[in-house]
Amino acid sequence: MSDYNIYLNRYLFACRVNSPLVWFSDFPSVELSLVLGTAIAERLPTVQARPWRKSLASWETYLRPFGAKIPALAKRDRKRMSRGKKNKQLPNVPHVKPPEVSWPIEAVLFFYPAKRNYGQGELIFWELKLMGESADHGLFLEVILPALEELGSVTDSRWQYPKGLWGRFDIDSVYMARGPRWEPVVKDGHLDMGYEASPLQWSQGLDSEAYCGSQKVFDCLTWLTPFDLSRNQEDKPRNAGRAPTLREISEAFTDRLALLAKGRHHSPDDFWNLLSEKDRSDLQEAVALASHISILDKNLKSVATDWPGRWTGTQIFTGAIPDPLLPYLGLASIFHIGRHAHFGCGTFTFD
Repeated sequence: MSDYNIYLNRYLFACRVNSPLVWFSDFPSVELSLVLGTAIAERLPTVQARPWRKSLASWETYLRPFGAKIPALAKRDRKRMSRGKKNKQLPNVPHVKPPEVSWPIEAVLFFYPAKRNYGQGELIFWELKLMGESADHGLFLEVILPALEELGSVTDSRWQYPKGLWGRFDIDSVYMARGPRWEPVVKDGHLDMGYEASPLQWSQGLDSEAYCGSQKVFDCLTWLTPFDLSRNQEDKPRNAGRAPTLREISEAFTDRLALLAKGRHHSPDDFWNLLSEKDRSDLQEAVALASHISILDKNLKSVATDWPGRWTGTQIFTGAIPDPLLPYLGLASIFHIGRHAHFGCGTFTFD
């Protein structure tokens, strides 16, 4: 998309464990969203904190069975892990997913797929993506980063449980994406006060045509995190277990960009109206080509009912993904698509 600028601040955290052992919950971005969101709200002045507290109140239904306490939620996850991978669903666990609007800003918390336990000195990698009007480097430096630093060093009984992460890590490094490179903002625990950030630097040097004309055939898509591309509750029973088509993935991408460009009360046409004539034509061509590719095979598995998203796994198409569509799929994987994108859902690789 040559003429349309999408704002994105993409931060990569390397957090170093300073305790003998730290244990991760089933879906660490859920716990991070609640704990970090609360810490941010408590650092803001009353008026600025109001939308944060309103968003945090939406967690009430999800947390009610656990007495609104993070330690009880962590205990549930440990019980599930002790039952083994064959039975992820626990009895008496409410079929309630985390709230979709967990923060009042457009942000994604994406933990890199890794292990569940970390020892002293090991690094935990995860990304924070601030998108659209929320791509504010000042907010990151003045509020989000100090809140996370405090969570790593201060013991708080609200979040404390055996081998939990909170109060047991240091922020070793933070990097910001400039195209395909990561530039240090924090290095060895020291902030670079002179770093100049731009919400457009994420795209600098990205080769949108890198996949096009390649000898390699791209016909397989692997979901790195759970996804749910349904647009409403009625879609879910009808589409249960069905792999999304390339057209549906493309439409979820345009919906996502419309949300970032126009806010939560956008219409399907809002995004298209923002594009130049050339970009609109190119994207429409890509979506049209996608309509002719169907699903050859799939290996999708449902996730626990209280996790964000609904399915994860791999799907194979009947033919090669059309070249004009590949750059847009690359963007979709960066911005995340579908429901619960805040928790990192809806990202994938293709090969």
